[in-house]
Amino acid sequence: MSEKTEKLTTTLPSDREIVMTRVFDAPRELVFKAMFTVEHVEKWWGWRDSTVDCELDFRPGGHWRFVQHTADGQEHGFHGEFREIVPNELVVQTFEYEGMPGHVVVDTLRLEEHEGRTTVTSTSLFDTTEERDGMVESGMETGAAESYDRLAELLATLV
Repeated sequence: MSEKTEKLTTTLPSDREIVMTRVFDAPRELVFKAMFTVEHVEKWWGWRDSTVDCELDFRPGGHWRFVQHTADGQEHGFHGEFREIVPNELVVQTFEYEGMPGHVVVDTLRLEEHEGRTTVTSTSLFDTTEERDGMVESGMETGAAESYDRLAELLATLV
């Protein structure tokens, strides 16, 4: 493992998209497994001071649901459906925060490996600019960065 620290980068390439990119110091097969296996997801998804219960029916047409439990006793539910899966390369899924029903985002996750390191690029497509801007203003970038930091920590124990 290298000592290089990677950080999440976020861009807004169009009026309806958010693109987040992070490089992980692990092969993509391992990153893919950690991102889509219940016992791993429960260790990295969400804020550091929270726990998460997750259900994954990881197949095209399968559904997922995560419930994040915060230290102050709040619960935040998220769910979606897997639309397309190319193992170790691509996952297209929907994402909906249960606190704001009806606002469904389509997320496309791509994994590319270069010299044993994996670049994960997530493109979120929203129905409207207002929905995209609302997500940006919600602090989602901070939460995603923290989750990805936790994923990097988990990957370091699995390599």
